[in-house]
Amino acid sequence: MDTKLTLKLDKNVIEKAKEYAASHKRSLSAIIESYLQSLTGIDETENVEEIEITPFVKSMSSGVKIPADFDYKKEYRSHLEEKYK
Repeated sequence: MDTKLTLKLDKNVIEKAKEYAASHKRSLSAIIESYLQSLTGIDETENVEEIEITPFVKSMSSGVKIPADFDYKKEYRSHLEEKYK
């Protein structure tokens, strides 16, 4: 639930913060909220139900199950050895 917060800050700080937010394509409120979350240790992903997976990310899923003991370094090394014989 969003709640309004009023802050008194130096005018120059506000202007610089607005420029920063615009250059990073984020709202100043989102930046301040993110900063306060990092200070207080509140995890944005506490409520897993609110996480939305985009269609692009879903399309990247191959459905392949990788074993827990899979050694990717060993497999990659084998691949390179075979490739450069």
